[in-house]
Amino acid sequence: MLDVEKIRTDFPILQTEMYPGIPLVFLDSAASSQKPTAVLDAMDYYYRALHANVHRGIYRLSEDATNAYESARERIAHFINAPTSTQVIYVRNATEGFNLVAYSWGNTNVQAGDEILLTEMEHHANLVPWQMLAERTGAIIRYLPFDKQGMLDLSLLPQFLTEKTKIFSFTAVSNVFGTINPVKQLVDAAHAVGALAMVDAAQAVPHMAVDVQAWDCDFLAFSGHKMCGPTGIGILYGKQELLEAMPPFLGGGDMIRRVTFDGSTWNELPWKFEAGTPSIAEGIGLGAAVDYLTDIGMDAIHAHEQFITHYALEALSEVPDLKVWGPAVASQKGGVAAFTMAKVHPHDIAELLDKDGIAIRAGHHCAMPLHQKLGLSASARASFYLHTTTAEIDKLVASLHRVRHVFRL
Repeated sequence: MLDVEKIRTDFPILQTEMYPGIPLVFLDSAASSQKPTAVLDAMDYYYRALHANVHRGIYRLSEDATNAYESARERIAHFINAPTSTQVIYVRNATEGFNLVAYSWGNTNVQAGDEILLTEMEHHANLVPWQMLAERTGAIIRYLPFDKQGMLDLSLLPQFLTEKTKIFSFTAVSNVFGTINPVKQLVDAAHAVGALAMVDAAQAVPHMAVDVQAWDCDFLAFSGHKMCGPTGIGILYGKQELLEAMPPFLGGGDMIRRVTFDGSTWNELPWKFEAGTPSIAEGIGLGAAVDYLTDIGMDAIHAHEQFITHYALEALSEVPDLKVWGPAVASQKGGVAAFTMAKVHPHDIAELLDKDGIAIRAGHHCAMPLHQKLGLSASARASFYLHTTTAEIDKLVASLHRVRHVFRL
């Protein structure tokens, strides 16, 4: 088991009070995680002692900055077991990763009448770029349904995944239900019909061990800010041969090999997809986040979250008029509990919980189609991470009882 109290001392913000005498209970890591001192220090050191542009300067400081930035890429590649660091592309976030693939690979390989398969539980980041691609090309988008338990209905997969499918893009872990999907099974099914497979790992990479080679996915995207890293940095992983064949997504400095008045040629991977001055401090910060999580151990983090999720599901089940959406068994979920309370809007729940220092998410969680299928305009969502304690869950439940009292339920 993790020494959670010791881990909590690594996060300065967890020592703060939201209101006098009311400490922060942060239960919104699925939206954006808090940052440990190790990450803050790494970024601060870069700005104080290492700042220079990378890949450009023929002087010591620039070379040191480049080494720190590219060393972080290598450690991130190792973290997801990518074969080489050249297959790890720095992007701003997972959203940009999906846009890059939909534009660069999609414009080249998808035509009118081709099919793109998504699921009904996708984040907007894995919906909108494909919808835009379909509008450009005349392709057809299909959506694999989820069932009443918030699980993908795999019995329908042969009907939706056919020889017309060019790419199957799906989430590894739902950001609303918390459902842990069978990634390897879905990837293999896509490959069996000649389709590519892309994985939204934004809710997976921060919380469990991810091995892109074991999954055999063609593309994978995730965001740094959900895994103890800074905002403004994310990763697109792709198979080498696919990335080599894809045209650049953005044009400008660093992604070029040669520019003349008559045209340009492109840099090698990974820089072909990284135009302009990059987010240097953020890349270094993400490398520090990977080091931090690696030192603790992803298996240990996942085990702790499974324990906390089980505890939370049991505790929330004792709150009258409250419904938790998604799988009822913690082993089938990530550290997420999305819920609704009869006759109380999720925004009101979140506002009242905030008075007790409890931070949760309320809204559609960038998954409007999922909520529409459930007949909901919004839900409340508590999400957990390596620093979440049972005492915080107890505070959440006590505050939810006060919500019921305020609304006289």
